[in-house]
Amino acid sequence: MASEGSTYGDIHRYEPPRESTAAAVGIVLLTLIQIVLVGLFTYGMLTGWASGIGTTLTVRLIEANMFLGGVLTVIFLDLAFVMLLYRKEFLPDVMIVKKRRRKWEDLYVRQDEVDGTTMGGDSGELVESIKRAVYPYYYKK
Repeated sequence: MASEGSTYGDIHRYEPPRESTAAAVGIVLLTLIQIVLVGLFTYGMLTGWASGIGTTLTVRLIEANMFLGGVLTVIFLDLAFVMLLYRKEFLPDVMIVKKRRRKWEDLYVRQDEVDGTTMGGDSGELVESIKRAVYPYYYKK
């Protein structure tokens, strides 16, 4: 669905999500695997696999640290796949119209104020000028 409007904020293109059942089942299975892996990692940390409690050999300590590091890696990879499936299958693809700006133009500076403004006038203008100088992204009307 595309709109004909070209004003700022109009939706230019909207494609609804597919919402496939296979993706939902995949997300549920990956979430169950995630829960098992987090439980394994937590159990390993609580029982002292990586701290060397109950072991006298340095090799076993290194292997335990590598095992817990691998489990943590698989946890984050699994989470990445869950988020990838969710984004691809359950979020709509929306493109909105944005206002183009020239490269030299700052977001809040008007074209007639590019060279700056003079300080003066009554104290209200002076305060506003100081606010703009201290906080450059102060909204200008």
